[in-house]
Amino acid sequence: MPVKTMDELDKEILNQLQEGVELVPEPFKAVAETLGTDEETVLSRVRELKKDTIRQISAIFDTRTLGYKSSLVAAKVREEHLDEAARIINQHPGVTHNYKRNHEYNLWFTIAVPPNSRIGLEKTVELLGKLAGVEVIRLMPTLKLFKIGVQLDMTGKQDGTKAKAKPSYNEEDRKKADKVITDFDIAVIRELQKDLPVQSRPFDLYAQNLGLSTEELLDAAKKMLERKQMRRFAAILNHRKAGFRFNGMGVWAVPEDRADEIGPVMASFKAVSHCYLRPTYPDWPYSIFTMVHGRTLEECEKILQAIEDETGITERATLYSTKEYKKTRLQYFTPDMDEWEERVIREQKIEA
Repeated sequence: MPVKTMDELDKEILNQLQEGVELVPEPFKAVAETLGTDEETVLSRVRELKKDTIRQISAIFDTRTLGYKSSLVAAKVREEHLDEAARIINQHPGVTHNYKRNHEYNLWFTIAVPPNSRIGLEKTVELLGKLAGVEVIRLMPTLKLFKIGVQLDMTGKQDGTKAKAKPSYNEEDRKKADKVITDFDIAVIRELQKDLPVQSRPFDLYAQNLGLSTEELLDAAKKMLERKQMRRFAAILNHRKAGFRFNGMGVWAVPEDRADEIGPVMASFKAVSHCYLRPTYPDWPYSIFTMVHGRTLEECEKILQAIEDETGITERATLYSTKEYKKTRLQYFTPDMDEWEERVIREQKIEA
């Protein structure tokens, strides 16, 4: 369904699904009740929206809480070699986002490796840089999480320069999270990370696959939310198809002694979907990263200017994505990464 044909109810449904899907036997009925319509209307519209605008509806887990190690990575690549480098890097199953950006560091990707990785995060990134033939590759790990959670305002009723966010997953949640993951938890995670069927009782199938009742499955899911292992169960949109064609990674040179003060202020803007403290380097003075999404370049710039006006931090750069090489959800506890590592260890004769 093209964006231009969406009516207000479609947009309200998208906002609701992004905020979170209730972990109840009939979640689409719950959405309908919230929006003052009926379940069949919601199901019909979500099926249409899934053809184009909704990427996936599933559990969104916290990677680090599940024992995975992850990082944002910046690389400098010769322009004529950029597409090929991205193709090689994308072969790693733990690479979920990969973009060309308008900066000297022109390739940016996120990567995660599982708890049982034989190579480890740092060596994996170093190896990917070598295989891809990059000039420089830099780990940009999260030193502190101020906010994570994409929620695009589909209705256009909110002023991105002023709207404040509801509390979202942050460093305190991560600290409180239960790091113990049982075999039962892993089995549940494998089901809940699948794309939710658009039907009246979608969780029934997951429960059947596990030999559980639907109530038992939902109880396990709710406990994962309580233990801060799951951030939320929600819809992820195709940003561009949803009308948000620009994403700007605003990076800020914040004095080290002010990071704890400034980070939460930047994160409080609803238009900011991600806000992190990351390491600096001699040629990279920017410590706080804020991701904003906009329908236009001007919209993104207005949001970033509003953040600058409120915080007084003026030294910043904005890196816009000019090409999307990969964007997917990380699949937890699957054999793909073990297979990738086994192949690379054998081909590269790595001691692991």
